[in-house]
Amino acid sequence: MNEQHFANIYDELMQDVPYEKWVSYTKKYIQTGSKVLDVACGTGTFAMALQRNGYNVQGTDISQDMLTIAENKMRKENITFPLFKQDMRQLSGFSSLDGVTLFCDGLNYLLQEGDVQETFQRIGRILRPGGVFLFDVHSIYKIKTIFNDHLFGENNEDISYLWFCTPGEYSNSVEHCLTFFVKTEDQTYERMDEEHEQRTFSPHQYCSWLKEAGFSDIEVTSDFGRTSISETDERIFLKAIKK
Repeated sequence: MNEQHFANIYDELMQDVPYEKWVSYTKKYIQTGSKVLDVACGTGTFAMALQRNGYNVQGTDISQDMLTIAENKMRKENITFPLFKQDMRQLSGFSSLDGVTLFCDGLNYLLQEGDVQETFQRIGRILRPGGVFLFDVHSIYKIKTIFNDHLFGENNEDISYLWFCTPGEYSNSVEHCLTFFVKTEDQTYERMDEEHEQRTFSPHQYCSWLKEAGFSDIEVTSDFGRTSISETDERIFLKAIKK
């Protein structure tokens, strides 16, 4: 995967993503003014929204290209908060946080059970007692029924793409094969090819790992915390409190 290419077009592809709903979900559980770390913050859109809503924000992402774009966006909007290049499995240097967020299926990029467990352990260590961990994941239904063996596409003037999903190497995983055609300054189109792999686990398994990492008061919902989960939900939301 060419991280730089993907970072450059990420915001174009995410224009219709309802970031305001993630903000509302966060407000439901984490008080305004709290110290919050946004893990896998990408180009910073959600973290900036938290900052505008009165949170004391920091962000981390594994991609330096994503963070560079986030810094440029923050500069243009006169928003300032720290950004760090870190792997979520190796989070360090933070302590006594009021909240940690990990949204937009960022956790699904961890393919090994042990990596998810280690991430939960790391997040537990940097939260204060009573601190809140909020995240979402693709459902198993979405991986198996919506994604796998399906072709998606969109044809726009500036960016067009074909997106084919095939079953991944692991159970409940998917390989995303994407081809983008991006309009250049000389009015021609540049082709970019990307491959991503994601995996999910059952809500029961996530809850078990959260308990092992020292979390309690775990809540599993759908529709940004508005409803109980059902067999056909595509995105699952989890809230957990550090003991």
